[in-house]
Amino acid sequence: MVLYLIGIGLSDEKDITVKGLEIIKNSDVVYLENYTSLLQCSIKDLEKFYGKKIVIAEREKAEQEDEKIVEEAKKKEVAFLIIGDPFSATTHIDLFKLAKERNVSVKVIHNASVLTAVGTTGLQLYKFGRVTSIPFLEDHPQLETPYNVLKENKKNGLHTLFLLDLKPKEEKLMSINEALEILEKIEEKKQKKIISKDIFVVGCARLGSEDFVIKVGKLEKIKKEDFGKRPHCLIIPGKMHFLEEELLEIYEKGL
Repeated sequence: MVLYLIGIGLSDEKDITVKGLEIIKNSDVVYLENYTSLLQCSIKDLEKFYGKKIVIAEREKAEQEDEKIVEEAKKKEVAFLIIGDPFSATTHIDLFKLAKERNVSVKVIHNASVLTAVGTTGLQLYKFGRVTSIPFLEDHPQLETPYNVLKENKKNGLHTLFLLDLKPKEEKLMSINEALEILEKIEEKKQKKIISKDIFVVGCARLGSEDFVIKVGKLEKIKKEDFGKRPHCLIIPGKMHFLEEELLEIYEKGL
């Protein structure tokens, strides 16, 4: 028996790989995490395309869910579906590690991730520094980590990718506009002149989907833009190659 960690891509039910789909169809149980990102389709769409009933794995019970899933995989073929790639979020390393510790066979089926999809902006992947998240301030009133990560990346001339918080159960997903406001609030406290209204930023929405949006410009301008449906992510570029600048100019012109 095997536990399969299957990346299902970034957009809809058809982003699954052929290998991933074959495994799902032959699995006894299929779980789906819905707490690291958001697809542009419904669970019913997935069930119809995969031909399988899907069980939602809840974030709030992650430790108990991991135990249950690994124990189940001792007797059944279990597919655990992950939006994007299985390891694009560190959350699922615990499940992989637990399966290894319990001597449960575990296999990984990779897929597209936001960490590679950001290449659509024209910014070169190898020039990104440490990736960081921006959580809601209500949960982290003393938040400084994303600001500090940006400061360190900027010092090294590297681009910074910010992943934005989401609470699917509350239907609350952070927008680029909210993320920029949070960074501004941290700047007000830190006063290190890392964030200003003139800083150059890249806002991205629904990367990996056909209707993806990329808008480029100064923070003051981008903060007023409507990016539409989530998920969103934010990039603050570091030192850029002229080819990177040229493609961002195309987005800035709306071409």
